[in-house]
Amino acid sequence: MAEETGVYIFCCIQAEGEKDFGTIEFEGEERRLFTLHYKDAAVVAAHAPVKIYHPKKDPLMTHQAVITKVMQEERAVVPISFGNVFKSKEDTEVLLENLYPQLEKLFTEVRDKMEIGLKVVGKREWLESMVHQNDRMQKQKETVKGKSEAAGYFDRIQLGEMARDFFTDIQNDVEKRIHEPLAELAEAAKKNDTLGEKMLLNGAYLIDRDKEEVFDALVNELYQTWGDYVDFKYTGPWAPYNFIHIQLKVEAS
Repeated sequence: MAEETGVYIFCCIQAEGEKDFGTIEFEGEERRLFTLHYKDAAVVAAHAPVKIYHPKKDPLMTHQAVITKVMQEERAVVPISFGNVFKSKEDTEVLLENLYPQLEKLFTEVRDKMEIGLKVVGKREWLESMVHQNDRMQKQKETVKGKSEAAGYFDRIQLGEMARDFFTDIQNDVEKRIHEPLAELAEAAKKNDTLGEKMLLNGAYLIDRDKEEVFDALVNELYQTWGDYVDFKYTGPWAPYNFIHIQLKVEAS
């Protein structure tokens, strides 16, 4: 049986007339991007198979590449999460109509803005040196070494709790000295969950496009101060995923 083709959506923009964003390589074929409209809102889409889309590297990168392309040409871009495909243009237009009250507000909030990401990861040598400087943890380690397995069990639990508290103290210091100055410059800021044992900050920042150079300069200044102790993973510009929450739903008409 032939695979059913539907409408895969990438993002929404504020535009009344039809827009041409060229073609993309998606799901093994060259596909033209087109727009569907309701009032002054439009969805950027392409014809693609109707199926469950798994977040694999290549499709995810294509999804993001389309949004990045659109951001280069449009002032107000509302990203749609990966993997949303609808059976027909009519379904997609119903979706757009239902989303319009949210989009009308969001277009104003994201116009001429972009998201920047910053992950701060502690260097192993620095983190270990900080632990060694903590007298209480060092004494507790020596105590555990000298005890039997049974007697040392509860001491190890206590040591683990102390290590978590110590790491939290370092994260709080990074938040105060790195995240907060960046948040003051941004229109909005968000701390996401950290990943792994060494990540101290996973920040997202919504900034005006015309402040990108100023924001970059502040990040560089902070890195000059912290570079011996941590690595910065600075990414973007992105569409403002962390600052937009919309519900996709096609209601029966």
